[in-house]
Amino acid sequence: MSQKISSEFKLGIIGGGQLGKMLIQAASRWDIATYVLDPDKNCSAANLCTKYFKGSFKNYDDVYQFAQEVDLVTFEIEHVNIDALNQLTKEGKIVHPSAEALAIIQDKGLQKEFDSRLHILEREGKQGLGTAYIAGFDWSLSKSYDYIFEMDADFSHNPDDLIYLYNACANEGAKLSIGSRYCKGGKVKNWPFLRILMSYFASIYVRMILWIGIKDTTAGFKCYTREALEKVNYKIIPFKGYAFQICMKYGVVKNKLKVIEVPITFIDRQYGTSKMSTGIFNEAFVGVWKMRSMKL
Repeated sequence: MSQKISSEFKLGIIGGGQLGKMLIQAASRWDIATYVLDPDKNCSAANLCTKYFKGSFKNYDDVYQFAQEVDLVTFEIEHVNIDALNQLTKEGKIVHPSAEALAIIQDKGLQKEFDSRLHILEREGKQGLGTAYIAGFDWSLSKSYDYIFEMDADFSHNPDDLIYLYNACANEGAKLSIGSRYCKGGKVKNWPFLRILMSYFASIYVRMILWIGIKDTTAGFKCYTREALEKVNYKIIPFKGYAFQICMKYGVVKNKLKVIEVPITFIDRQYGTSKMSTGIFNEAFVGVWKMRSMKL
């Protein structure tokens, strides 16, 4: 039988508490090097490991740089920077348990902390952005919410702007308010110039085909009223990617409901990667023509 772990193998443990200490003791049976990352130099595992690194579990750079020193990364604590683990996985570093599994654990922890205010919908596998929105809309309507917000969770959309979208619906009569990058006062930061051009002219293309007076047709930062979701026949929308966003706006306009664009500053994500792909682009490019005949 071939030896899978040699004495040169380096095991990285994020967290130097009692569980980290137990992992080191178990690893000693194979005579492998153990590296530990922990903010406390006096943690339980610091004196047992081969090498101790002082750093924060929650800091992207600390986790990422620590992982460069080892062959496999594991953790004894759940409060680890997910973005760093995701990036390491993409680069081929072995992370066990997976970042995806850790994300589920973290979500469950927050759900317990804010039991009556935070709700997480779980679905099997990756089914596409569009079906996720449909599931969210269905759930929101079933719980009798009057205002349903849509936003990115990577802080590209500023949570402080939520109140402006709400006011547009609650106080100015909009049935859909849009956090807009391209209306007067809207801005984009940290995007490459070509990406801005592609997004801007995509909105022009959509306006030309669908004849809707919305400046930011692909925006994902929105507030729908209950009335808007009840009137738009969103369940028939077949699109999986950004075309779903366009189709929903078109549905609101087609039902002759008021739309207000609210200027925002969109800041590109610091970590992670865009979901934009050729397939998603092509779906939207062709999809706008299909929308014209849909009974929304």
